[in-house]
Amino acid sequence: NDGNKSIFSRSLRKALNQCIENNEQAILLLNRRGFANYVFCRDCGYAHFCDHCSVPLIYHSHDNLMRCHHCNAQTPLLKECPECQSPRIKQAGLGTQRLELEVRRNFPEAEVVRLDRDISRKRHGMQEVWEKLNAQISSAKSQILVGTQLVAKGMDLPNVTLVCAVHAESGLFSTDFNAAERTFQLLTQAAGRAGRHDKPGKVIFQTYNPENRILQYAAKHDYASFYEAEIIGRQ
Repeated sequence: NDGNKSIFSRSLRKALNQCIENNEQAILLLNRRGFANYVFCRDCGYAHFCDHCSVPLIYHSHDNLMRCHHCNAQTPLLKECPECQSPRIKQAGLGTQRLELEVRRNFPEAEVVRLDRDISRKRHGMQEVWEKLNAQISSAKSQILVGTQLVAKGMDLPNVTLVCAVHAESGLFSTDFNAAERTFQLLTQAAGRAGRHDKPGKVIFQTYNPENRILQYAAKHDYASFYEAEIIGRQ
């Protein structure tokens, strides 16, 4: 409403700037890898789906390919629409590659590290990320770690003072009956990465649905209320 078209809310931007000023670490969780969630034609609305799995192909900018995250089929980025031959092809949505790019563009004074399956399956990929994160203390430079659910579990970094789940509600829209439970688990696990040692931590769930009860329970770490509400739907 006030003209902020950035993917960073005012509160997140302020918190990241505070981290950078204090030479601390921040984690941005976005459980969607790639650069764009789907590719479509702006003239006729055609969207490119996987021929085998009937799900949208995800655009990856580093090799300019569209990939299926189910069967790993891949194809070059469309230059024109196969339906109407229009060249007006657009990549839409947000993945970790694009989030990394936007963080670098908006916070150039911080070192940005990305961790998702594209990184972890490379030889020594996880080790290189871990070494960068642990070298931060001696380098006295702020770091922003961008990643999928890999950043939410097992990370014990004393200098992480901020965790933000970008599009915190995205996991709720799956057709899986476990969607609410998995979202609750992921958000509470990610929140636990901040302030694990001497420094206090702050957690932001950035969402278009702040009134959603699952997000409210996760923000309060209210396991009991989540269970009581969820078990009714399960039954």
